Amino acid sequence: MGKKILVVGSGGREHALAWKLAQSPDVEQIYVAPGNAGTLGWNVNIKANDIPALLAFAEEKAIDLTVVGPEEPLTLGIVDAFQKKGLRIFGPSRAAARLEGSKSFAKEIMHKANVPTAGWEVFQDAQKAKAYIRQIGAPCVLKADGLAAGKGVIIAEDQDTALEAVDEIMEGAFKASGKTLVVEEYLTGQEVSLLCFTDGKTALPMVPVQDHKRALDGDQGLNTGGMGTYSPPPFWTPEVEAQIMQEVVRPTLEVMQERDEMFQGVLFVGLMFTPEGPKVLEFNARFGDPETQVVMLRMKSDLLPVLWACTEGTLQDIQLEWSKDTAVCVVLASPGYPQAYTKGIPIHLPSFEQHNKAIFHAGTAAANEGQLVNAGGRVLGVSAKAEDLTKARQAAYHLVEQIDFPQAQYRRDIGIKGLK
Repeated sequence: MGKKILVVGSGGREHALAWKLAQSPDVEQIYVAPGNAGTLGWNVNIKANDIPALLAFAEEKAIDLTVVGPEEPLTLGIVDAFQKKGLRIFGPSRAAARLEGSKSFAKEIMHKANVPTAGWEVFQDAQKAKAYIRQIGAPCVLKADGLAAGKGVIIAEDQDTALEAVDEIMEGAFKASGKTLVVEEYLTGQEVSLLCFTDGKTALPMVPVQDHKRALDGDQGLNTGGMGTYSPPPFWTPEVEAQIMQEVVRPTLEVMQERDEMFQGVLFVGLMFTPEGPKVLEFNARFGDPETQVVMLRMKSDLLPVLWACTEGTLQDIQLEWSKDTAVCVVLASPGYPQAYTKGIPIHLPSFEQHNKAIFHAGTAAANEGQLVNAGGRVLGVSAKAEDLTKARQAAYHLVEQIDFPQAQYRRDIGIKGLK
């Protein structure tokens, strides 16, 4: 009998996961809660943070495996709730998800595991934070301790900006997430995301990805949830990967195990390649978005047995196969994103050869008579792979040009860094 899978979430990441799982010969039925217009045939009208309703649905449909996309349900304890009912679920427990849910907790774990990272201090008092900033000067980085949908980080180039950012984070912009503030030294270099599958003991790296966080070309404009990705970055080597697994991933998992908070799921390591070597910027406790889009496009292995092995504690028996091609994902966002944006703009997608290309839906909905419209900030992840970065970029942008989405906002330089 084929397996029934529930994917929790509504973004491009969840569409990419469902798309990949649908290719597995062992999957009989997929449900996505709540999904978007790209996952229409699979959607279940339950919000990603409605844990009791998701639990009831999984029991009623005898779901074999639940895969959690976003961070919020993980930090709310969805994994603990499902496991208590004897249901198989992929993701970290509530305690382990604090690696993403609390920046200060993640820093403590890094410290215990001797993981290279930026110097930092933690504050709950705005005046003390400001005194510290006056002491260290700018540039520096200010982070809301809790979840802020990828927007809780302010890079302050000068002292005045840093002092204003203390008030912005601690006095309301991020509600409870900003009550505790982490102030870090400013690191320079190339950023890379490395996502790893883990059952808590064994960890298998996925392919490395470079994200583009700023809204505008040339890394200008406001921070966003991510405007596009490509994989692999040209400076990544097997030696670098071995170093990250040895110095970052394994010691982190060991410390979590020692604390009795074993981390299962995806450990997402945000890295900065500084002149002193790679340092960890942050941990996330789930698949990245838009990283997952290029990772799934490059993954040759069946995804289901890997996720299953993570929940069983048998990841050491799995070998992963990856395409040698380069993949690029260009995010089409609503006009005005990441600030106030217009919804309900009709979108028309081209028909295209599916081989090596995919349009992953994020903020989309089906309006009257099935008309596709935008319904969120980041709307589509237009993705393509080819034998090298130049060709992959050409293929992705060629597909972008064929999409009719008036006033769509997107970067035209995704992956350019990798060509320099």
